[in-house]
Amino acid sequence: MEHLAQEHLDAAGKVIAVHLNYPSRAAQRGRTPAVPSYFLKPATSLALHGAELGRPNGVELVTVEGEVALVIGARTRNVSPEDAWAHVGAVTAANDAGLADLRWPDKGSNLRSKGVDGIAPIGPVLLPAQELDPHALRVRMWINGEPAQEDSTSTLLFPFAQLVADLSRLMTLEPGDIILTGTPAGATVARPGDLVEVEVDGATLDGGHLTTGRLSNRVVDSGLELAPYGALPRLTDADRIDAWGSPEAAGIQPGAEARDGARPGEGAATPSSEDTRPASALTPELTEKLRSVGTATLSVQLRRRGMQNCHIEGLIPTKPGVKAVGTARTLRYIPAREDLFKEFGGGYNAQKRAVDSLRPGDILVMDARGEKGSGTLGDVLALRAQVLGAAAVITDGGIRDFGPVSGMDIPAWGATAHPAVLGRRHVPWAVDETVACGGAAVVPGDVIVADEDGIVVIPAALAEEVADDAVAQEREEAWVAERVAEGHAVDGLFPMNREWRARYEREQDRTRQ
Repeated sequence: MEHLAQEHLDAAGKVIAVHLNYPSRAAQRGRTPAVPSYFLKPATSLALHGAELGRPNGVELVTVEGEVALVIGARTRNVSPEDAWAHVGAVTAANDAGLADLRWPDKGSNLRSKGVDGIAPIGPVLLPAQELDPHALRVRMWINGEPAQEDSTSTLLFPFAQLVADLSRLMTLEPGDIILTGTPAGATVARPGDLVEVEVDGATLDGGHLTTGRLSNRVVDSGLELAPYGALPRLTDADRIDAWGSPEAAGIQPGAEARDGARPGEGAATPSSEDTRPASALTPELTEKLRSVGTATLSVQLRRRGMQNCHIEGLIPTKPGVKAVGTARTLRYIPAREDLFKEFGGGYNAQKRAVDSLRPGDILVMDARGEKGSGTLGDVLALRAQVLGAAAVITDGGIRDFGPVSGMDIPAWGATAHPAVLGRRHVPWAVDETVACGGAAVVPGDVIVADEDGIVVIPAALAEEVADDAVAQEREEAWVAERVAEGHAVDGLFPMNREWRARYEREQDRTRQ
């Protein structure tokens, strides 16, 4: 065994991190991936035992994640899982820390959030990999001496050898390269002053026991001011819950996140470091404004801005009279073809990934090309969307299990009820790309408002001003309705001429006083 030193960090040409690999974490995130996925970190993100984890000014959440790090010991190219472990030279502890406030713009690459200089300490001791049983290692994390994480590599979704073999199929792993193998449940947030410790230990092949010792690093305020050349820190309550692990840990009332916005994200992702889902323009205040006005009013405001084609048409609700406001997530189907459905329609397909990736406040919009000859949503997936806190599901295709779906809390809109399964007419194809639904273009991140009058799509950049003007319009129309109820003729009142407008403004001024 040897202590990890700066020379080992300098030898790391590549640092590759696994998104999800522990069942405990997958359960926390609500999905189990079918294959491993990765993101690349710069070698300059590495740090040693004792280094400080700096939090820049304006950043709220420093996330910390205990992990097992593999150090490649020999040049590795296209090896089999049976031979892969022999190419690992050492094992050590890692803290794959990050800045959650900067996760939103990078579409799952985590470049800024987890690529910060010195954000990922490893060490302090390198354990000889070939003396260890890779299936019998334990990873633990403490914050200020209190246990936060503990799990065993015996539970891994993708064993170490599979990760090495998988990566080596397409890229050469060089000696010194590092693979961060994923974090278990319990990853959380550390504040300035907190001491974060990670240890990896486990059995050797000869019955002994080895440990890395505790990798110790303290979080501090770095004083770094981020210049406004690019993305700046941004968070929603949903982000805070993702980072802390629960609403209670984040100090947020359960359910409040459903009124909050979302982050960028990929369709196959979940709320975690692999998040690549679209950003949301919604705040709790904006959501409440949109809930307070009708889609008819919003349609007028969009038309005043030259937006004539922002209506999803021809759909029926499962819960008449319900209202939904949320951030658009999208799923696109292509016409059924037997060979394509065989390859892409089964298993953990795009439809399941899209539903599994929903966050509180999301609205899943399905592009089924207006094809009504099969279901595109059924009771199981609708229930999954409901459990995840989605605001609604909208499809211009059919809905199976229409009765059970109608009985759920989550509202859905569809073209018709239909008993046939997906593969009769569709192949689930793509997640979180621009789609067409009910005659409207929908971009991931658009704001969707649906009520008994219909469904409108509001470009995210317009949502705030449209909502403000819609509230003002409905206040004005309510005043006009009161005058009509008093017996006044609508001519000159609706719309208001100069005299009525002046009277309205005077009364509003008195009300504000």
